[in-house]
Amino acid sequence: MHKEHHVTSSETIRDIVIGMSDGLTVPFALAAGLSGAVSSSTLVVTAGIAEIVAGSIAMGLGGFLAGRTEADHYNSELKREYNEVELVPEQEKAEVKEVFAGFGLSAHLQDEIAEELSKDKKKWVDFMMKYELGLEEPDPNRATKSAFTIGISYIVGGIIPLSPYLIIHTAQEALYYSCGVTLICLFVFGYFKSKLTGQPALSGAFKVVIIGALAAGAAFGMAKLINGG
Repeated sequence: MHKEHHVTSSETIRDIVIGMSDGLTVPFALAAGLSGAVSSSTLVVTAGIAEIVAGSIAMGLGGFLAGRTEADHYNSELKREYNEVELVPEQEKAEVKEVFAGFGLSAHLQDEIAEELSKDKKKWVDFMMKYELGLEEPDPNRATKSAFTIGISYIVGGIIPLSPYLIIHTAQEALYYSCGVTLICLFVFGYFKSKLTGQPALSGAFKVVIIGALAAGAAFGMAKLINGG
């Protein structure tokens, strides 16, 4: 028996990817930059926690607003489609026929389908939303779920590069462990992210590692430069 394997929770996965990728990278770069300027791990931890709190709120709010915008856009287009099937039904039927013409159906079948759809206004509008506009009805709780998922993922990702600074008192020594732990986590994260999205896993993992390493290296180098080496 043939079994099909599809990723069905793409929106949740996308939110986790957004939160984790920024959570791993931004606090890591911040900690690396501060390690090039200060010697106390306490200062790095304090600044890092403040950044994680602010970053998770900002990222979560961004996810919430994006979800609300998607819902508002859908509802606006839905209202417009209901108005159009009331005011210009023949034009809407013609648009239904165009959709099925694209599938290669005969003119006779196009006419029959358009007439049949027009008998149920809700199904007619749902069809137009999906196939004319390419819009799916969003989950009404999408904005809240997105905000929560992105925010928590950011926090989880952000704690990882900071964890060595909690047990090692010298910032530059803690940085070495932070680099090791974070780069490993970035590799694992990039690997599974690429697997889930159907991309080459190893190349995707190395891309994520390189981005994180470049961000941290740039922050550390800039801090050293500003502080005179």
